[in-house]
Amino acid sequence: MVGVLAQRGVVAIGVNLLSLVVNGVLPAVGLSTVSWRVPISVLTAEGYGGSFAQRFASQEEKAMEAIKDALRALRQRHLLEEGAHGPAISALSKPMISQGSEWKEKTQKLEIELQQCYKAQSRLSEQLVIEVAESRTSKSSLQDKELLILDLDKDLSQTREECTRLQQELEEKTKTLDLLITENKEVRSQLEVMTNRAQKAESENKMLIDRWMLQKMQDAERLNEANALYEEMLAKLKANGLENLARQQVDGIVRRNEDGTDHFVESTIPSTCGHHIHAHEGGCGSILFEYSSRTLFTGGQAGPVKMWDTNSGSLIKSLNGSLGNILDLAITHDNKSLIAASSSNNLFVWDVNSGRVRHTLTGHTDKVCAVDVSKFSSRHVVSAAYDRTIKLWDLQKGYCTNTVLFTSNCNAICLSIDGLTVFSGHMDGNLRLWDIQTAKLLSEVAGHSSAVTSVSLSRNGNMILTSGRDNVHNVFDTRTLEICGTLRASGNRLASNWSRSCISPDDEYVAAGSADGTVHVWSISKGSIVSTLKEQTSPILCCSWSGSGKPLASADKNGYVCTWT
Repeated sequence: MVGVLAQRGVVAIGVNLLSLVVNGVLPAVGLSTVSWRVPISVLTAEGYGGSFAQRFASQEEKAMEAIKDALRALRQRHLLEEGAHGPAISALSKPMISQGSEWKEKTQKLEIELQQCYKAQSRLSEQLVIEVAESRTSKSSLQDKELLILDLDKDLSQTREECTRLQQELEEKTKTLDLLITENKEVRSQLEVMTNRAQKAESENKMLIDRWMLQKMQDAERLNEANALYEEMLAKLKANGLENLARQQVDGIVRRNEDGTDHFVESTIPSTCGHHIHAHEGGCGSILFEYSSRTLFTGGQAGPVKMWDTNSGSLIKSLNGSLGNILDLAITHDNKSLIAASSSNNLFVWDVNSGRVRHTLTGHTDKVCAVDVSKFSSRHVVSAAYDRTIKLWDLQKGYCTNTVLFTSNCNAICLSIDGLTVFSGHMDGNLRLWDIQTAKLLSEVAGHSSAVTSVSLSRNGNMILTSGRDNVHNVFDTRTLEICGTLRASGNRLASNWSRSCISPDDEYVAAGSADGTVHVWSISKGSIVSTLKEQTSPILCCSWSGSGKPLASADKNGYVCTWT
C-alpha cells in the first residue's frame, strides 16, 4: 500500500513539475539530461485496482529504490539549477503567494458579485415578464386605439361633410334672413304710415264722438221740451178732462210702440193686497207684467215660467222647457216673446201664444242674471252674466252679435229708450253706460257703496233707478248721470244681490221690497215713503208695476206673489 502511495506521489510530483514547466514557472532547460526512469508499470498501477499490490508486492522495494533514486536525481538537479534559478524562483514565489490570496479574494468577490448578478438576473427576469405582459397589453390597446382612430377619421370626414352642408345651409338662411330683414324694414315703414293714419283716424273719431255727444245733448234738450209739452198737456187733461185732445197732441212726441200710442193711466198708490198667490216652490226670483196689461209672468227655482191673471189670481198657462233657476225676465214690446235669464248659463225664449221655446241662446259661461229687450224693436236682446260679459242677441237669427267685457260682475242691465246704449249695475257699486254697437264704455258713476242689485228705466227715459246692497235707492238723470234723488227707509233692507225694485208707469213712485217681508213705496218728487205694504213674511226678492198703472206685484223667498192695488 505504501508503495502504491509512493508511486502516486511520484506521479503527482512529476505531473506538478510538468505543469510548472508548461506554465513557465520552471524552465525546460536541462530536463532532458535528467534521467526519469520510472517504470511504466508503476505509473499505470492505479488502473489495475487493488490487485496490483498483490501481484507486484515483491517489487515494492524496487519502486522505493527507484523513487529514492529519482529524488536524489531531482535534488542534484535542483542543487545544480538552484544557483541559476534561485533568484527567479524567489522572485516568482512571492508574487504567486500574494497573487493567490488576491485571487482568492477576487474569487470571493466575484462569487458575491455572481450571486448578486443571479439575484439581479432573477429580478430582471420577473420585470421582463411583467414588461412583456404590459407590452402585449399595450400592443392590444394600441390596436384598439388604431381602430378607434380609423372610426374617428371616418366620423371626422362625415362631420366635415356635415359641416360643409350646414355651412351651405347657413349661407342660404343668411341670405333669407337678409331678405326678411329687408322686408321687415319695408313692413315697419308701412306700419309707421298706417300708425300715423290710425292716429289721424282716432283723432277724427274723437271729434266725431264729441259731435255725436253734442247731438245727443241737443236731442236731450228737444226731448226735455217735448216732455215739458207733454206735462203741460197732461195738466190740461187733468183740469179739463180732454183726454182725446191730449192724446192727439202728445201722440208721436212722448212715447210710441210698434202698434201705435200707449194709453196713459195714472198710477195709484197701492195699499191693499188683492191676491196672495203661491206661485212657486222654493222661491220666486223674478216677476214681470206684459206691456199695458195685468197679465203677470213669474219665474222660480227649477220649474216652468208661469203666466197669471192678476184680476182673478188664476194661472193662465205654464211655459216649460227651461233649466236652472230663473233670475230675470223680459218681454218684447209686442208681448209675443218672453225671455228668461237662467242659472244654467243660457237664455230661453218662448212664444207666448203657443207656450213653446223658440230659441235657447247659448254663449255665456256662467249664470245669466239679467236680461232686457229693446223698447222699440222686438229683435234685439241684451243679457249679463257672471262671466263678466254683456251680450247683444238677435232674436230673429238666434245668435250673439256683439259682446262687452268688463272687470266686475254685473247684476242688472237696462236698455235705453233708443236701444243704442245699455245701463249696467255691478258688484263694485258702479253704474256704467255702454255703447252696445261698439262695446265701448261711454260713462261710469259710483252709485253705491255696495253691489248694485237693480237697474230700472223710467217710461219717458229721463230717469234711471238703481238699488244697492247699501239699502239705498238712487234716481239718476240719464242725460247727465247725476243723482237727482235718493230714497231710503230705516226698515228697508235688500234681501239678495238680485233684489229688483221698480218705477211706476207715470214715473211718480218707486217700489222696493225688504228682507222683513214689507214693500215700501216712495214718491220720487217728495223723496218720502207714501205707503208701506205688509202682507208677506219672508224676504221680498222683486217688485213689478203693471204698465196700466195698477196693480203692483211683489214676490218673496217662499214663492208667494202678492198683488197690490
